[in-house]
Amino acid sequence: MKVEHYCKRNVAAINGSADVVDVARLMRERHVGFLVVFRDNDPLRCPIGVVTDRDIVLQVTAKEVDPRAVTAEDIMTRQPMIATEEDDVSDLIEGMRLAGIRRAPVVDSRGALSGIIAIDDVIDVIATLLGHVAGSIKTEQRREWHRRQA
Repeated sequence: MKVEHYCKRNVAAINGSADVVDVARLMRERHVGFLVVFRDNDPLRCPIGVVTDRDIVLQVTAKEVDPRAVTAEDIMTRQPMIATEEDDVSDLIEGMRLAGIRRAPVVDSRGALSGIIAIDDVIDVIATLLGHVAGSIKTEQRREWHRRQA
């Protein structure tokens, strides 16, 4: 199972020079708590970091820092775990577990931002697969029951 088949393509991303007010505003508009950060004027939007709503709380609000004086690049997590479209989902999940993270940017073969994958996405896939397995078992049981009745 390749990451490219399960990641979300509509990624919320922001340039590193955006101030924290713009970061928070974009999070609010997109209803997300996680943004991928890229360098200004990078047409590929190659990820250089990620910023979360928790980063804003811990590094800006709790320290009473002026949010206009701080940029996304100042508070982002540098060198985040990045998945490629060709990565195997099970390998990625193991890496995410070890790193203690729930989301990872996804890049294509050029390193360009192409999506984001979250543990929630993988849980949806697993739940669907388990539903198929359960359905298969039920179908087999019904067929066996009908054979006995015949």
